Amino acid sequence: MNKQRADIQATIDEYDEYLEGSEEGDFGVETQQKPIEETPPSIITKKAVPAHGKITKNNFKEFSGERILVAEDNLINQKVLTSLFTETGIEVIIANDGQEALDILEKDKNFLLILMDAHMPRVDGFEATRIIRKNRDYNHILVVALSGDTSVDDIRKMKEAGMQEQLEKPLKVDKLYDIFYAYSKKTKIETKTLDFDKGLDVCGGDNSFYKEILKEFSTTYKDSTQKLNTMFLEENLREADRFMLDLIGITANIGADSLNEIAKEIKLSLSNTQEKNYLTLIHQYESHLKSLILIIENYK
Repeated sequence: MNKQRADIQATIDEYDEYLEGSEEGDFGVETQQKPIEETPPSIITKKAVPAHGKITKNNFKEFSGERILVAEDNLINQKVLTSLFTETGIEVIIANDGQEALDILEKDKNFLLILMDAHMPRVDGFEATRIIRKNRDYNHILVVALSGDTSVDDIRKMKEAGMQEQLEKPLKVDKLYDIFYAYSKKTKIETKTLDFDKGLDVCGGDNSFYKEILKEFSTTYKDSTQKLNTMFLEENLREADRFMLDLIGITANIGADSLNEIAKEIKLSLSNTQEKNYLTLIHQYESHLKSLILIIENYK
């Protein structure tokens, strides 16, 4: 027990010295609602979204390989969305109205989601969604409403039409990211942010000592994202590697599994100075760290 205390405390003490958009697109006559018909069961699954920091365009690279259909009649809004996903690995197909979206789906149904403008010419988003939801071939595709209408009644009508999620205009990038995270299977299965049982076991079941270690971790590492960014910008990868090795050890000791996994990914990426994937992974690191610090602060 004394040796465990000493080992954990020594790791923290040794590295005590070490230790940010929102892009918006400016995205208006309601159609007569038809009676809701029975729709086939959906096979869409949704997972919880962990707390995260400020989302930027680079974060969407996590969903590289996904394909989305954008049904939007406004040219400027089309350009905003297309630009957002440029160089992320996400393929974007544009439909200028609901009918065009339906025509595309008849030939190609391999989409994660459809960003569906509620108000469009010819066939609007409500009618297009009702048609989509009646077709079993499309029951794997999430339909996300895009609309400036955000009243309770408007949202109710969107849900009744079959739009499972809603995004208001102007578009908030963090909200869009949350939808991708919740429904994409490209993201890894989440590990626990903090496994209390594992951490307590390492501390010999001493809850007071465990809380002491968690508090010390929070104090020591809460600003580590900025420190890592500095190391990366200065290309001090040797120091970053040493820091990651230390962090892997301490997060394993306290049961911080999700941060432990991302620390391992960053350490591995440091060996590839050409790709520099660690510059993207730092955003995931920040997100997991913030979630962990929040849990520690509320641990009783």
